[in-house]
Amino acid sequence: MKIVKIFKTRWLFMIGLASLTMPSYSQDLSADSLLNELEVVEPKQELLPEHIFITQKLLWGKKGLFRITNLAPLTSEQREKEMKVRRTMLKLHQVGGFVTLAGMIAQGFIGAKLYNDPSDRLRNLHESMGAFVNVSYASTALLSFTAPPPLVNRKGISTIKIHKGLAMVHLTGMIATNILAGQLEQNYKVKPYHRAAAYTTFAAFAAATVVIKF
Repeated sequence: MKIVKIFKTRWLFMIGLASLTMPSYSQDLSADSLLNELEVVEPKQELLPEHIFITQKLLWGKKGLFRITNLAPLTSEQREKEMKVRRTMLKLHQVGGFVTLAGMIAQGFIGAKLYNDPSDRLRNLHESMGAFVNVSYASTALLSFTAPPPLVNRKGISTIKIHKGLAMVHLTGMIATNILAGQLEQNYKVKPYHRAAAYTTFAAFAAATVVIKF
């Protein structure tokens, strides 16, 4: 139980980070747009896009950590290298999304059995799987938040816009699911709301994963 509480505490921290960066989250997460990005910097092209989210700015911005320490000087050659790093991180981000989705399916299956058989064994298994999903979800998000920024921010309507909207839904659902899970022991009446939040989160996350992949 202590391990689960530690995971939940870390998850709440990750939620705070995600809420700060979500306005720009998944702006360029589709498989086609991410993995087929232009890697060659044109001579007159700006080295950084005008808008990047907070974590990218802290690490990769003009005065970011990697710039001021000279680990990644802001040059055309360095930006081309960063695009390769970006591709790798976003491929891992996609893999993490599928791992998280599989964890959600397993947790949902265990949770459904738990409603009919509230044994300690199933409860502990459900909480452990919940901790795994929380960590996997947060780690997957960090791969996007901390990846080097793209060369350009594409505009217009695309699957990215849909993914962004779904991301807002499943992030909100993850917050609600974790909060309600913590209240179940004291107030069992929140069980239907916890179930609804969990199902909504899964549906939005699954839809976002499908949009990105296909």
